Amino acid sequence: MDRIDVNGIKLYAYHGCMDEESRIGTDYEVNLSIWADLSAPAQTDRLSDTVDYVMLNRIVKEEMAIRAKLLEVVTERICQRILSEESRVEEVQVSVSKLAPPINGDVERVSVTMHRKRNS
Repeated sequence: MDRIDVNGIKLYAYHGCMDEESRIGTDYEVNLSIWADLSAPAQTDRLSDTVDYVMLNRIVKEEMAIRAKLLEVVTERICQRILSEESRVEEVQVSVSKLAPPINGDVERVSVTMHRKRNS
């Protein structure tokens, strides 16, 4: 199985359990990997034969724009949306990171990573 990685998708969003997070927002970074058979596009050199990274980026942006209290919810939505909208994808791994989270301490990021497979 072949893999496409889209790393360092930077977004500003409003996820979190605290009220101020819904008003102020913060920076996030999303990284994703998809597994698919890329042998056809490797031969044809046609975008229509592969998984389009523009589509992957669009899904991430749209799902990150929908507020959730937990990163787990957003991460799962992104995984499921990719699997439902792109039939070539057999597996997906998504990591959503909240940068400089408002917790008591000097923490660079908090991340949730999920790996999902297509149901056969």
